[in-house]
Amino acid sequence: MRALRLTALLLPALWLSGCDEFDFDSGPSDRYKEDFHFSHALPQGGRVTVENANGAIEISTWEKNEVEVNGTKFAKTEEMLREIKIEFQPSSGAVSVRTIQPSRWRGGGGARYFIRVPRRADLERITSSNGGIRVDGVEGNASLRTSNGAIRTTATKGMLDARTSNGVVELKQTGSVEVHTSNGSIRADVERGAFTAETSNGSITARLTDADANAPVRMDSSNGSIDLTTNAPRDVRASTSNSSLTVRIPANAGARLRAHTSNASITTDFDVAVRGVQGKHNLEGTIGGGGPLLDLSSTNGGIKVLKY
Repeated sequence: MRALRLTALLLPALWLSGCDEFDFDSGPSDRYKEDFHFSHALPQGGRVTVENANGAIEISTWEKNEVEVNGTKFAKTEEMLREIKIEFQPSSGAVSVRTIQPSRWRGGGGARYFIRVPRRADLERITSSNGGIRVDGVEGNASLRTSNGAIRTTATKGMLDARTSNGVVELKQTGSVEVHTSNGSIRADVERGAFTAETSNGSITARLTDADANAPVRMDSSNGSIDLTTNAPRDVRASTSNSSLTVRIPANAGARLRAHTSNASITTDFDVAVRGVQGKHNLEGTIGGGGPLLDLSSTNGGIKVLKY
C-alpha cells in the first residue's frame, strides 16, 4: 500500500547570506517557506525521476527499500508560495517527483529537495535549474541535468550522464561517464569505463584507474587546461585551446603518440620512435612497443606526456 505523508510549515523567515553554490539557503526569495514530505516503497533497481525548477537537489542512500522525499518550497510572497505545487507520483518500481510552477511565473521562488533512495536505484532523470545537484552512494545509472549550478557525485557506481552550465562538475565514480559543462571546470576520479568530458571556459582534471582498453577517453576544453592521469592502456583523444595539455601514463606503458600544437612546444619523458617529419609543434611516433593511440592537440598551449 502506498505510504504518503505531507507536512507543512508556513512562516516568514530571515534569509541567509553567503549561500553556497548548491543554493540550499537562497536569498530574499526565502522569506516564505513550506516544508513537504513524501515516502513510498521502492525495490532495489527501481527508478527515480525528479523534475525541479529553481532549486537544488541532494540525493543519498539508505538501506531501506523506500524513497523518502523531504523538501522546502520557498517564495517571496504567500500567494506565490501557494501557487507552487509539488507532484508526487509513485508506481510499481518507480517514483516521480515534480515541481509545478505557476502558469504566470514571476520568478523569485522554487523548491529544494533532500531525497533518500535504495542504494541500487536508477536515477532515471534528475533535472533542475538555478541550483546544484549532489548524489552520494547511489549504485545505479544516473542522468543529471541542471543550469547555473554545480554537480557533485561521491562513491557512485553505474553509467553517469551529467550536464550543467555555469557550474563546476566534481565526480568520484565507478563506471562510464559522460559529462558536459560550460563556464565551469570538471574534476573526475573514475574507475572502470569510458570517459567523455567537455567544457568551455574551464579546465578538466581526470584520474582514471582500472581502465578497460576498450573504454576510450575523449576530453575537449576551450580556454582551459587538460590534465589526465591514467594507469592502463587506452585510446585518448584530447584537445584544448588557449591552454596546456598534460597526460600522465605509467613508465612502462606502450602507446602510439600523435601530438600537435600551435604557438607552443611538445615535451615528453618517454623515448619516442618518431615517424615522418617532426618539428617543434608536431610529434608522431611510438612509445615502447606501441599500443593505444594518444591523439593530443592544443592551440596556444604546450603538450606534455609524462611518466608516473
